[in-house]
Amino acid sequence: MSVLLPNMADFDTIYELEDEDEDHVVSEEVLPRYCPEPVVVRGAGHITVFGLSNRFDSEFPAVLTGKVAPEEFKTSISRVNACLKKNLPVNVKWLLCGCLCCCCTVGCSLWPVICLNKRTRKSIQKLLEWENNRLYHKLGLHWKFTRRKCEGSNMMEYVILVEFLPKYPIFRPD
Repeated sequence: MSVLLPNMADFDTIYELEDEDEDHVVSEEVLPRYCPEPVVVRGAGHITVFGLSNRFDSEFPAVLTGKVAPEEFKTSISRVNACLKKNLPVNVKWLLCGCLCCCCTVGCSLWPVICLNKRTRKSIQKLLEWENNRLYHKLGLHWKFTRRKCEGSNMMEYVILVEFLPKYPIFRPD
């Protein structure tokens, strides 16, 4: 018992620990996060109206192996292609009518084509947002419909970008 008495005197004493790690705290913005380059799905159709192709290639990119099933990828691309198939023929007809009447209307006959093209783009963006919320955000991917410069010229085209979402370090405390 005599051995325990000296230790019991320090039992209620509270000691402050020196925080040596305070100087070494790194914010999450500084931490590098590995994100591969996004996958570009380009238009593969034979008709293009204001940079919007009439279909996208449904060939599964090898970079996405292990991230998403090829069937899911093809289903998503086929949904986008169905939207284009529904809307683009109307755009082409209005484009032809607008070009025929362009001289008489001083270019105002092309406005319906521009508005219909914008509506088609918005519907594809909404479709891809739905796909992201339904499946791809859970898999760490983000599909985005965006405009890019063509590889051989100064012309612009609309492509689907499949971006990889950054992985956050889950082992770090809050």
